[in-house]
Amino acid sequence: MKLRTHYVFSLGLLSLLDSFLLSNSLEVIIISGIISVTANNVIDYLGHEIKGKYISRTPRTHTLPRSIGWGLLTTVPIIVALYFLSSTELILITILDGIIVGPSHMLLDIFTERGIYHKINGRWRRIALAHFSYDNPAVNGLAILLGVLMLFAALHHYYYDYHYYHYYS
Repeated sequence: MKLRTHYVFSLGLLSLLDSFLLSNSLEVIIISGIISVTANNVIDYLGHEIKGKYISRTPRTHTLPRSIGWGLLTTVPIIVALYFLSSTELILITILDGIIVGPSHMLLDIFTERGIYHKINGRWRRIALAHFSYDNPAVNGLAILLGVLMLFAALHHYYYDYHYYHYYS
């Protein structure tokens, strides 16, 4: 998938999951956006290499366990900043976002032509659930639409919690 597709999908997914755990919408959406952009950039930048005139994925970042590690690694500076600036709940949610962002990247990439890597008998093999081109506009558009819908659902959940809390307090 295209990088902007990964950004929107991850932002929507992280925001939706975070909306069920914490009701500070603006802070959480900003942090989710920062994590989405940095982690997806790191995974794609470090996980692609040029072979001749083609760009190929590598198992350096495009495996499920390694994507979790790279996602957590990108959240370390945010966690350090939040340690001095914010609450413990926000730090825990940032760690959760770091764990989720890598697998969300792999979820989208498993539907592309080359898929992602997994190890069988000590050798890296690729697995793909579908073989769509990475730049297929319909598939990218569907993933972006799903990300936007998840973001709207998160905003609706924040809005509902805010008004419910203030109405009955």
